[in-house]
Amino acid sequence: MHGREAHSEEPVRVTAWVRGKVQQVGFRWWTRARALEIGLTGYASNLGDGRVQVVAEGQAADCEQLLALLRGPDTPGNVTGVTEIWTAVGAGYPGFEIR
Repeated sequence: MHGREAHSEEPVRVTAWVRGKVQQVGFRWWTRARALEIGLTGYASNLGDGRVQVVAEGQAADCEQLLALLRGPDTPGNVTGVTEIWTAVGAGYPGFEIR
């Protein structure tokens, strides 16, 4: 809860790095679908070290929901860990992209 208020109505940004077998398994597409269902904007992209970076913006509770899904049992592939940081919303994103 680093510096963010759970009851705040201000949008936030969460950046998450997902470790495990998460590339070449449809993970980014799955993440995009979940984010759009929740109503978040941002993107998911493969990193050169095998991780997937997920950047999501929206209400804190909605971002928490996405993080719970990323850590949950229903993801494609095999997630071994998720690390996240919380920041203020930047310029904003028009939707949720695969990069």
